[in-house]
Amino acid sequence: MTQGSLLPPDLADCARRLIGQGRVLAEREPESYRAAVRGQAELTRFFASELGWTVDVIETADMVRLHKRRQDVPRVRGPRLRRDGREKGHAPRLVLILSALACEQLWRRPRMTLNDLLQSVAQVCAADSDNGLLPQFVIVAGDGVSKREAHENRQSLVDALRLLEADGTITVDSDLDQVAGDDASDLVVTASRDRLTAKFSSLSPSLLKLSELPSARHVRALTADQLDEDGEPTEESDLSPDSRAARRETTRRRHRAIRRLVDDPGTDPAADEYLHTSTGRNRALNVLHALGLVAAVRRDWWQISDPSGFGSTLDFPNGRRSERQAALALLEHLGRREPDIGGSELPIALGEMVNLFEQVRDGLPRWAAAYDGRLSALARAAASELVDAGFLIEPRNGGDQPGDTAEQCWQPTPAVRMWRIRLTTRGVGGTP
Repeated sequence: MTQGSLLPPDLADCARRLIGQGRVLAEREPESYRAAVRGQAELTRFFASELGWTVDVIETADMVRLHKRRQDVPRVRGPRLRRDGREKGHAPRLVLILSALACEQLWRRPRMTLNDLLQSVAQVCAADSDNGLLPQFVIVAGDGVSKREAHENRQSLVDALRLLEADGTITVDSDLDQVAGDDASDLVVTASRDRLTAKFSSLSPSLLKLSELPSARHVRALTADQLDEDGEPTEESDLSPDSRAARRETTRRRHRAIRRLVDDPGTDPAADEYLHTSTGRNRALNVLHALGLVAAVRRDWWQISDPSGFGSTLDFPNGRRSERQAALALLEHLGRREPDIGGSELPIALGEMVNLFEQVRDGLPRWAAAYDGRLSALARAAASELVDAGFLIEPRNGGDQPGDTAEQCWQPTPAVRMWRIRLTTRGVGGTP
């Protein structure tokens, strides 16, 4: 990438917002939207050439959409629910299914009441639940369905609407938190068909013939790159088929490596040899500089941060929740542990985390009082915070499955050596 291809500062802000949110909406970020519309040619070229991603400027929908495509999305990545202004973790499978079904119904009728939408989705599920294509979704108690189950199903659809409202696909005329707790209440949901259309980032499952593929290949088919070319003006007519194939494979490797850099808080360069080459390292640093991102580079780790906060939904290390305080205490502990004889980080077990928090509570009895008697839950919550921030790698087995007696262990990344934490207290028995 040449110096002349770096993004102007106003477009760098737009690009970071697109990476963090996937979209820029005119009603929420009018200045960024206007800048993106004016510079749509530069934004489109930058994302196509450097990341292999497509940018759509949909002026009829007052939206700029970035179609981020990755085949190696981290398992912990996904939409997060917020209820009553507080984050409730990742949206479960049922909520994701209901959000897709709600979009289908709103495409047919862009303005519906919540009760009409509940009935329409329930009818679709009833038609396909017997053959296992869709889950059971009953919204009226009776015939073996308890009031609690019916209420939870209603809550799940409201959660799906929360996700759609958060990304600007729908608007509602009342408070979703209030409607979720009152089964007798109702509201009106209004959708934009142009924004519903923009949600698609791949061909439809029928055109991809997913039914003919084993389930293990579905993600690869849905995330397959649409841009096989480098995006830079190059004459390939004189190249042999083998040379063209090799060039395209190099482009795909470069895209995979740089996608991880701009989309994840930390990256292991060993995952792709591209970042170990001088050409790859320099090009990656140029892309990060163009986006206004800051990189701390080690031989075994790249730590990426965004001083503006636009390019990520992560707010670590800010916050005063007990879980965030526990995560910082755990990070401080990880930075003091001795590595193994080869210099690699040793895994940390759940029991070691619990012992650490017991020691903290010995000095601060009132700290994390809500987790009294269940510090293992606090340890998992703290570990989850550090997984999201790139300091730990979540366990793939070992205590992760029902009946598995092995203790859970998390693998620290080299990022734990790149932070310095100082813990202070407000007084005896206070909080960190």
